[in-house]
Amino acid sequence: FRYNRLPYIGGVTIALGSAIASVPMVFNESVAKWFNENFVTTDVPPPVDLETAFEVGAWTWGWMEPCLGEASFVLLCLAFARSQIINLGYKPYTSGLKTRRASKLIEAYPQYNTEVLIQYSESDDFITIDK
Repeated sequence: FRYNRLPYIGGVTIALGSAIASVPMVFNESVAKWFNENFVTTDVPPPVDLETAFEVGAWTWGWMEPCLGEASFVLLCLAFARSQIINLGYKPYTSGLKTRRASKLIEAYPQYNTEVLIQYSESDDFITIDK
């Protein structure tokens, strides 16, 4: 197991889990009622106001919008910060790992051309799927 894959695996897991969970939490009546009962505790509208998924969404949006809006804002800020890090000449996580990998290749194979080793290290897939 390669530990340098953990941030990517964690990111994919959180992103997919959040994406899948957010839809029923907004539009599914039974999930919304369960979530409201256990975490939100707001008044449940009368059954006539929860007849369609859109009506359920109108009710749940009151507590889901701050969460989804804040998550979107955090992602926007992280993307902006990453672009500024690149503008300052620093390398993001993956680029830094590739640079360290290139340095290790240069140390391990000093008989080869340094530029070729750097180019190989940067062009080769960082994460490979074990077969």
